[in-house]
Amino acid sequence: MDFDKLYKILKDQPKYRVSQAKAVIFDQLADNWEQASTLPKELKNQLNQACPLEIKGETKISSDGQSIKALLILADDQKIETVLLSHKDGRYTVCLSSQIGCPLGCSFCATGKMGLVRNLQYGEIIDQALFFARYLAKDKQRISNIVFMGMGEPFLNYDNVIKAIKYLNEDFKIGARRISISTSGVIHGIKKLATYDKQINLAISLHAPNDKLRTQLMPINKRFPLKDLLAEVDKYIAKTDRQVMFEYLMIRGVNDQPQHAQELAKLMKKPLYLLNLIAYNPTEVFKASRSSEIRKFKSILEREGVLVTQRYSFGKDIEAACGQLVVKREK
Repeated sequence: MDFDKLYKILKDQPKYRVSQAKAVIFDQLADNWEQASTLPKELKNQLNQACPLEIKGETKISSDGQSIKALLILADDQKIETVLLSHKDGRYTVCLSSQIGCPLGCSFCATGKMGLVRNLQYGEIIDQALFFARYLAKDKQRISNIVFMGMGEPFLNYDNVIKAIKYLNEDFKIGARRISISTSGVIHGIKKLATYDKQINLAISLHAPNDKLRTQLMPINKRFPLKDLLAEVDKYIAKTDRQVMFEYLMIRGVNDQPQHAQELAKLMKKPLYLLNLIAYNPTEVFKASRSSEIRKFKSILEREGVLVTQRYSFGKDIEAACGQLVVKREK
């Protein structure tokens, strides 16, 4: 949805037309302006031509039915992926992409191998949530949570991400505390988020307990080393009094040894730090840590007094799991 174009069309209309149009988009979840009974026919025709509500995409469902990956085709024929996660407690989380591709080149992430094509506009980010909202509405369900953990680095497209969040919160009625942004450690983005007036959750993709290993896995660590990153996180916590989650992919023989756990404990043993261990999904480069290694790793952290959880990994069989989102281009 091109909201800027929508507002341009509605600027000569009565002021209440904007709220009517938003109701069609976010409440009615219409996929054609013809379904808008509150709008005059001439305006509906104009909007169908200039701002169509159709979202082109196809879905792929995991074997356990708990995750659905959607490939969406944008107005310029670029493609992005987004994922719907179904939780056992009845919640539904949508994992949103913020860029087409990613410029950071993390060695464990498929998206990074694409490089960066372009940033997504805020309407294109919102469309991902709309796509799955319409999907869930068929079963009288709705989105519970939003996470910016899809393709791209959200803080390198900060303005569009924040604009999208405003709509998701105010128009989609998803509480700010149910919206999370995951960053690889872009310090200026963390600094900006600390001043944002909504209580959005912050997550940090950590994946290593020291600069040497983290730089090998995540080249961005050269620009934002751990000392500087964690110092900024501490400032964020002091300003917001909000817990920060650190995501740690468990990669066999790379970052999952007892010495790594001991190093990690020294970094993570702080108030309002939550460490989340995630079993890596195998790629051509790396393998997942064994279950026994993850248990041992976690027990070391717990003995050291670190607040640590282990997250179930969704969507491995449909390449929708952590680090697997990538649009395979036709040759």
